[in-house]
Amino acid sequence: MTAHMTAPPMIIVPENAPFSPEQRAWLSGFLAAAIIPEAQGATALTPDELAGLSAPTPAGPVLATNDDAPWHDATMPIDERMKLATPRPLAPRMMAAMAQQDCGQCGYNCADYANALFEKKEPRLNLCAPGGKETARMLKDLAAELDATQTAPSGSLVTSTAAAPVPAAPASLPGASRETPVEATFLARRKLNGAGSEKDTWHIEFDLASSALNYTVGDSFGVFPKNDLGYVDQIIAMLGAAPSMSLRDRTLREVLRDDVSLGIAPDSLFELISFITGGTMRAKARALAHGDDPDGDAANLDVFAVLQKFSGVRPHPEAFVDALEAMQPRLYSISSSPKVRPGKLELTVDAVRYVIGKRKRLGVASTWLADRASIGETTKVYVQKAHNFALPVDPATPIIMIGPGTGVAPFRAFLQEREATKAPGKNWLFFGHQRMMSDFFYKEELEAMRERSALTRLSLAWSRDGEQKYYVQDRMREVGAALWQWLAEGAHIYICGDAKRMAKDVEAALVDIISRHGARSTEEAIAFVGALKKSGRYQADVY
Repeated sequence: MTAHMTAPPMIIVPENAPFSPEQRAWLSGFLAAAIIPEAQGATALTPDELAGLSAPTPAGPVLATNDDAPWHDATMPIDERMKLATPRPLAPRMMAAMAQQDCGQCGYNCADYANALFEKKEPRLNLCAPGGKETARMLKDLAAELDATQTAPSGSLVTSTAAAPVPAAPASLPGASRETPVEATFLARRKLNGAGSEKDTWHIEFDLASSALNYTVGDSFGVFPKNDLGYVDQIIAMLGAAPSMSLRDRTLREVLRDDVSLGIAPDSLFELISFITGGTMRAKARALAHGDDPDGDAANLDVFAVLQKFSGVRPHPEAFVDALEAMQPRLYSISSSPKVRPGKLELTVDAVRYVIGKRKRLGVASTWLADRASIGETTKVYVQKAHNFALPVDPATPIIMIGPGTGVAPFRAFLQEREATKAPGKNWLFFGHQRMMSDFFYKEELEAMRERSALTRLSLAWSRDGEQKYYVQDRMREVGAALWQWLAEGAHIYICGDAKRMAKDVEAALVDIISRHGARSTEEAIAFVGALKKSGRYQADVY
């Protein structure tokens, strides 16, 4: 009689264990396959038993990484991210304070920026543009904690060696980072929306001939914009200053136009005002500088609104400028291939315009590109190399691209590149917007590509053309069987667009499709998506 060996049962991590569904599914398989492969009749592990399996504490300081960062999620509010990171060392907590998009606008990705701050190789705490003021305040608190922990009771500095080297500072080659921008020429603009659209979207072109910039599809373009001169002049009038006043070897008007941010007011401006006023106004300014909201309007206080709120205060222009933050560059996904437009670079930009109270607010960079930049004008720019957002190495690999609205930008570049290089892989684009008649960006181009078989499939979704809103994720579910077949054939999937809503909804739809058409449980489908991300087959460019 031959002995029969049964396969060890899967170890199920309890639902009350402190892990996400994806983490539980992965950990169950890992424990069954790697830790106790010979176990028979294994039972669920308790949270206490799981805690005992944690890795030993490494020697030296712990740096931030993407591999063990459950807070690395652009859809998660900062308070939830910080709660997840509470028991972790300082560098991972610094990473959790950031907006978690790896957008590159700071010149790093999130983990590298955190490690550079932790190692005191980067002194600036306000580079996380998507995180804004809440990130800067949290990093300020964590930096103070870091200073306290590095000072021994005797007052001497505690030194240590990092467990792994911090990545080098941003590249110093001209045009390769925000630190070393070059000049490029504004070449052209044309509106992409038709009559009746509620949107204001523009196709923008730059001439790179004089800048010697090079880029690859998937990269982003950093633009240093210029403030609206009408807005600048209003601020100068409120200061009671002369536009021609000499400041930083230029005029006050030029400095306010080019060098500083006039958006959401920094804490340092409130601190300045608290020094030069008194009574109730001083108390309010101090409260605002410390993150409080005495009048319930803190979220809407840009620089102009602050001068209105404290209208009796007129800071000296030099002190006023010193209290403002430097103008931050804005990053845009590149929507062209250098193989199709050599020496040129193209963007797809939504002009941001909104009203707070009775005052119209403008997105600085988007309206500069849409309205104010003159043909032939130069501005500072750079190319931000993509963080894990690139075409497959094998040109025969099929790709699925999901990019509603301006999210179509990098996929227009991908399609141009694949056609120019005669890549044999299939290409499937999901595009959506509000209305087909007025918001179908690059319609003629995309339909021509489809006729030439450069675009294999084009799936469209229009949210305002019917009685019910219909989005790209709804279209994905409708064609889920075909989408699953492409994934089964090895397709790479790409998402570009809004991080907090669209990207989250698209990922949920993908999980549903894998579960339904791939015959998997929800937890297995979540783990499948996680495996796609880890292998580089699922890539996102979100903002």
